[in-house]
Amino acid sequence: MTETATAAPRVPKRVAAVILNSLKGGVVPRIGLPYITVGRETEIRALLTDLSLIADGGASFRFLVGRYGSGKSFLLQTIRTHAMGEGFVVADADLSPERRLQGGQGQGLATYRELIRNLSTKTRPEGGALGLVLDRWVHESMGTGSIDSPATDADAADALRDQLAPLEELVHGFDFTRMLRIYRDASIEGDDERKSHALKWFRGEYRTKTEAKAELGTSVIIGDDDWYDYVKLFAAFLTGAGYKGLLVLIDELVNLFKIPNAITRQYNYEKILTMYNDTLQGKARHLGIIMGGTPQSIEDRRRGVFSYEALRSRLTQGRFATEGMRDMLAPIIHLHPLTHEELLVLIEKLQQIHAGYFGYAPRLTTEHLVQFLQIEFGRVGADTHLTPREVIRDFIELLDIAYQNPETPVEELLGNVGSAGAPGGDTGGTDAAGGTVASPAAGQRDPAEFAEFTI
Repeated sequence: MTETATAAPRVPKRVAAVILNSLKGGVVPRIGLPYITVGRETEIRALLTDLSLIADGGASFRFLVGRYGSGKSFLLQTIRTHAMGEGFVVADADLSPERRLQGGQGQGLATYRELIRNLSTKTRPEGGALGLVLDRWVHESMGTGSIDSPATDADAADALRDQLAPLEELVHGFDFTRMLRIYRDASIEGDDERKSHALKWFRGEYRTKTEAKAELGTSVIIGDDDWYDYVKLFAAFLTGAGYKGLLVLIDELVNLFKIPNAITRQYNYEKILTMYNDTLQGKARHLGIIMGGTPQSIEDRRRGVFSYEALRSRLTQGRFATEGMRDMLAPIIHLHPLTHEELLVLIEKLQQIHAGYFGYAPRLTTEHLVQFLQIEFGRVGADTHLTPREVIRDFIELLDIAYQNPETPVEELLGNVGSAGAPGGDTGGTDAAGGTVASPAAGQRDPAEFAEFTI
């Protein structure tokens, strides 16, 4: 048996540190995902189809459903990275008790602010790209003409009018375009204070209409009830700034499931229904929405999304989809567990990144990696409850311990875990004839069950 590849991938140290620290902490890194993406080809292909639709002027809506640690957030971040690379603007937010889709105390507006704060592009992947997007639009709107026929102020004004006219026809479009003109004029005149006021308005940070009236001359501000209309306006506006569209990622739908008040929950699910209808009926343009949640937060008939009958009737799976024949064009994408082979590839990549970051030659051979996975899946209930998050966290812990104890053989580290702590000290069982049969070592399972791990 040969060792795993010793040539570590060329991962910058800063990126490697983010990857290792994030994964060990149980969260998804926002950078470096291409280095560790494994599997999910079917799901990614389906979501990339949506990006093509958005770029062509359409809209899409998807739910990603999977248990805690199954890879929902990872897949969302993977799509986020790819979309930015393809020329989309991406906005993402995690719901929480303070951030909902609808609320009487500013929870909906808080979600909008988080989305705008995390607005990201290829050149500003960490978020905070609103000013960059608006400045790019100002540059595009001024027009450059050609060498033989340079653009005049009149030409630029006509082009601006033609570009903003479709936006003015949308709900709140007049106020939105008015702020765009204010920002553009302030940029041309070098009025930084007025620019910052316009940015403040776009971010939804004005608390009162009086404050907005004093600084911008408008009594209209973005609020709890209409924030989604402004998301649609941003999506339609971005093509004029040279982008392909807007992708909105909203994770942790379970926080809607946890809302104690039934009426408040229904208002939030009604907002989801509005988004769903807008995208599928063509009322939104250049907009994609992906929401992530657990099976319970979606399918529970008492408190989940399916408790809202109008959504349940639209989202329920048809009769022809089966375990082996999934409809990847359906609104809900259920994440299946990674296969053992995919996990093997993943932990091999993690070892290479770990070795490259700390500057040592990888110590774990392919046999060690297989033995590690056997130990992980040898736990009671692992077949149904073990998630990639737990496997990854355990593996990085093993790498850290092996690195800090170079004199300890890897076999000993794995053996200590593999032989420890199965319940009860059971030494055998009874066969069908009533005779005693030897049971596997504590914490381990019959090697025959791991035929797929055989290299």
